[in-house]
Amino acid sequence: MRTIRIHVDLPLAAGAEVTLPAQAGEHVARVLRLAAGDPLTLFNGDGHDYEATLLAVGKREVSARVERATVRDNESPLRLTLAQGMARGEKMDLIVQKATELGVARIVPLLTERSEVKLDPARAEKRLAHWRAVAASACEQCGRARLPEILPALALPAWLASLAGDGALRLALLPEAESSARELCPGDAGAVLVVGPEGGLGERDVALLGDAGFTGLRLGPRILRTETAGLAALAALQALHGDLA
Repeated sequence: MRTIRIHVDLPLAAGAEVTLPAQAGEHVARVLRLAAGDPLTLFNGDGHDYEATLLAVGKREVSARVERATVRDNESPLRLTLAQGMARGEKMDLIVQKATELGVARIVPLLTERSEVKLDPARAEKRLAHWRAVAASACEQCGRARLPEILPALALPAWLASLAGDGALRLALLPEAESSARELCPGDAGAVLVVGPEGGLGERDVALLGDAGFTGLRLGPRILRTETAGLAALAALQALHGDLA
């Protein structure tokens, strides 16, 4: 039987009775058509799954009782940050969704030299909330109990200036690079992967990344679209150095 997992931004504990947030409650009632007495699993991103039982399913309110908490230990041992050049349309949604499923720890939307997407402050805030909801939904499906951190969109120079010297391997996906994922082994601090937008990384971008200690990474003989490239690189790194068998 399929386990129904619902993300809720609430404190959870065994024995607690909670009212689900409006969007989660509507999904339970109208989409899943669950009823009082049905089981489900709640999670809030703290690394636990909370087995729960629905107490009431109404038009305006859905409530549940938390029965027990279980540690969910399925995070990748390889800590990966994806710094993705902003892609157009629904491509960013796809990238956020699949990167979450692949176990990425952090996603940074980047504004680069060839970025075509422009966001004013109000739109940027809405897009950030939307991407975080996409990531939460992906966690519901793939079984993660910790949500990836998604940062507000940043210009490449500002993001590079903010990087901590934590020892993470710094990689930039470049078609002309000579190093492969097999040759570049991340250490305990993991890796940061930069992927350009539809037009790729510009010369100024590449120069900035080089000055910041980034190594070029090549995936193979074919040039991949931006919505494919980062995900393929994440999968390769997870297969070689993480937890994808």
